[in-house]
Amino acid sequence: MHPTLLERLQQQRGYRLTAQRRVVAQVLEGENLHLTADEVLSQAEAMLPEISRATVYSTLQQFVDMGQLLELSLDGRSRRYDPNIDPPHHHLICTECDGVFDVAHNVAAPDAGDGLEIESAQIIYRGRCTDCA
Repeated sequence: MHPTLLERLQQQRGYRLTAQRRVVAQVLEGENLHLTADEVLSQAEAMLPEISRATVYSTLQQFVDMGQLLELSLDGRSRRYDPNIDPPHHHLICTECDGVFDVAHNVAAPDAGDGLEIESAQIIYRGRCTDCA
């Protein structure tokens, strides 16, 4: 089992884990989780009513900048946030229920050639999830 976002943040040296940051991290606990910022805000407000939209959005961006959270842009839809940064994986968008699901990363990176250096890749599959298949 890989460390959760909250566990990774607690291990981050010099990072002050405020009550607001802790709540955002707690909302993002779980497997196969791909929430929008508004979904994170709604769940965070249920846990800490005084948390603001600006705080949630800036905290999400901080987590992304720190490399502790993946920000997904899927087909022009609202950005989604994925706390499962390890192991590397891709995503499937279910064409029936519109859900987003993790897919194992078992595709070898292509040889970039010509001095190009691949830093990351995002493969998005479309199909049906196990519930809809």
